[in-house]
Amino acid sequence: MKTRILLIAAILFTAFSTAGNARQKPRITILATGGTIAGAAQGAASASYTPGVISIENIIESVPGIRDLASLDGIQICNISSQNMEPAIWLKLLFTIDSLFTNNLADGVVITHGTDTMEETAYFLNLTVKHSKPVVLTGSMRPSTSLSADGPFNLYNAVALAGSASAAGKGVMVVMNDYIFSADDVTKSNTVNPMAFSSPNLGPLGYMRDGIPVFYRAPLTRHTVNSEFVISRDEHLPQVEIIMSYAFSSNIAIKALIETGVDGIVLAGVGHGNYNRDIAEELEWGYARGVRFVRSSRIISGGVDKAAEEFDAKYPVAGLKSPQKARILLMLAMTQSKRSSEIQRIFDEY
Repeated sequence: MKTRILLIAAILFTAFSTAGNARQKPRITILATGGTIAGAAQGAASASYTPGVISIENIIESVPGIRDLASLDGIQICNISSQNMEPAIWLKLLFTIDSLFTNNLADGVVITHGTDTMEETAYFLNLTVKHSKPVVLTGSMRPSTSLSADGPFNLYNAVALAGSASAAGKGVMVVMNDYIFSADDVTKSNTVNPMAFSSPNLGPLGYMRDGIPVFYRAPLTRHTVNSEFVISRDEHLPQVEIIMSYAFSSNIAIKALIETGVDGIVLAGVGHGNYNRDIAEELEWGYARGVRFVRSSRIISGGVDKAAEEFDAKYPVAGLKSPQKARILLMLAMTQSKRSSEIQRIFDEY
């Protein structure tokens, strides 16, 4: 009888212990937007594929061991190629994340995304999500049907990162090919290789080792809970475009944009954010009409500061921000102010 009681007690202890461990798993919600990670090709070695065709449920089930990391939920936000990303989807992601965290429905969020515009979505969310819980974007360079597809392990690492207490408070992150990047300075720097992402100026935040994040730096610019930007559900973001400078570039494109009534233009200048005389004349004309400009560089690293060759206080400089990141920050800055000094203050702090 005593042996039987001890056996029952052991079984009950094991059951409660297992239930307790299950409850202790972090709750991660995966928001799927499509991209190559949800793509399929005709053959395992084919370079041609159709992105955004596989559902998040099927993607999750294709990753061995992923459910051991966390209690998972999946929401299909959209299923597109990321070159078709648009503000409405950004806002849907933003308010879905806000609802999940505000209502304590998730401990972390992973977003699967096409790599072409992943850095832009990550940066927008880095400036607008008002929570310190981890938000991690990932994707793949090879479709799920490819030999040596990189998507499953990227997703595994993303879930592990989003479920780690050490990832809290570090802003929105991107994890690709084992490396952890800050949304602030990550960029896609290779068109085809799985080692496609980098942070040219500051380097990655850290890396994943056996499903555990190892951090060796943290972002110091303002983000998430320290960001001043408050976006409403029906927000109409200012229209900001990018113009690239190059040898004997004409003023045709910038003049057309000013005439059509854009709110702002980011100049991807040569070298240290420079541009020629024809462009300079259009800047003066556009500024007088209320268009706001930010000077950045088409060069991948080094940035643009106020000591640049073409310095003019009317035109804020982007610092280390790439033209595509500067565009997003200018869009949000102009929801606050159109004064050049205030726009420059925002670029200095973010």
